[in-house]
Amino acid sequence: MHKKYSFIIVLSFVSLCINHTQAQSLKDKIGQMIWNAFNGTKLNDTIRVDLKNRNMGGVILYSSYGNLSNPAQIKQLTDTIKNVSKTAPFISVDQEGGRVARLSKSNGFADSYTAYTLGTVINREDSTRKSASTMASWLKQCGFNVNLAPVADVNVNPTSPAIGTLQRSYSQQPSVVFNHTKWFIDEFEKKNILTCLKHFPGHGSAMQDSHLGFTDITLTWADSELIPYQLLIANGYNDFIMIGHLYNSFLDPVYPGTLSKKIVTDLLRTQLGFSGLIITDAMLMQAITNNYGFDEAVVLAVNAGNDILLYNSTLRNNSSLFKQVTNIIEQKVNEGKIPVYRINESYNRIIQYKKKYGIITDVEQYADQSLPSGFELYQNYPNPFNPSTIISWQIAVSSYVTLKVYDLLGREIATLVDEFKPVGIYHSTFNTQHSKLSSGVYYYTLQIGGNTKTKKMILMK
Repeated sequence: MHKKYSFIIVLSFVSLCINHTQAQSLKDKIGQMIWNAFNGTKLNDTIRVDLKNRNMGGVILYSSYGNLSNPAQIKQLTDTIKNVSKTAPFISVDQEGGRVARLSKSNGFADSYTAYTLGTVINREDSTRKSASTMASWLKQCGFNVNLAPVADVNVNPTSPAIGTLQRSYSQQPSVVFNHTKWFIDEFEKKNILTCLKHFPGHGSAMQDSHLGFTDITLTWADSELIPYQLLIANGYNDFIMIGHLYNSFLDPVYPGTLSKKIVTDLLRTQLGFSGLIITDAMLMQAITNNYGFDEAVVLAVNAGNDILLYNSTLRNNSSLFKQVTNIIEQKVNEGKIPVYRINESYNRIIQYKKKYGIITDVEQYADQSLPSGFELYQNYPNPFNPSTIISWQIAVSSYVTLKVYDLLGREIATLVDEFKPVGIYHSTFNTQHSKLSSGVYYYTLQIGGNTKTKKMILMK
């Protein structure tokens, strides 16, 4: 190994307990990371194809979209979604209670208390548990497996248009928010339904509604808004957390929450230790669409560390929005603008939770294909890079492997791998920090036996 460089070879073996199948195509893995919505009480042709042929990971149903007419119709619809899907999907709904309750008296259920009523007016454990248990029974009856609730926002600003005004927060006291969200979660857990805390890192102080435009919480947000999340995670919560389209220059001076690696990965994953699934708020809200290009937002959201991108639509420019998003992600992976390991880690988490909650039941179907099915070299990330970049690759047969870097004249610059490797997926880091290499185009080549694959990368100092 060349002494001028530091190379880090990280082996990531594929585990039967966390992988659906590494034999799945890249496009199929990406498909599991996208959720969509649709109009009507039945599946239209586009959403049916997205679920059946394109491996869509989940759907969200809305009363305002005409999805939820009565209990029998809803159950028939969720059964149809499960039956047509290539991989059993997450089927979700927003059932917080009160103003945000998609199952209500209007479609054959009953009215429910707002979070504010339960947490601030009543503030009793038995009342909150009874309300949550009742709603969990409705979701179970109708075939849902995910509730995008409860709201963990602290009611810092009671006139906040998206939270306080709608009485979606339990309390101004973080400890009270923690108690009621935990009781809510417990009751859904008893019915084997996943829950989702929202809207990280805290929407309760916002003066704007992210549905309608840029939402800056820099001057109103306080560290105390993290307390419910910290306490819940410390107490073992690891289902879903939804990231809000919330800009806070102290947390990230450039990007809002959903597009911010500093907030999604560094703060939530690393500092708070959250190991569950991370989902964006709806990506078509104006806080995103008014400020970022469609492709740009997709790339930023995936690279930030979100496992699932939520879209509340079926079509974009009269064709499948889902297909467009998966095509963008696949293209950006191939171009080195999204690292392949980001797709694999999110895909693995998604399949892990589908197994854990019995959404995927035929475990053998997936376990039989749990190892890489081919010899593959992926585009490095980032590209262009300075000073280091990650090169991901996989082998399906234990082999002697070499991975080398060359300049434009074909001269060998460095050897990253030169040894026997077992079946697996690997990530090799090429670090030029202490080298004398100049900016320019370089090539890296993976060789196994008589088979080679080569890709181009750009060093930009």
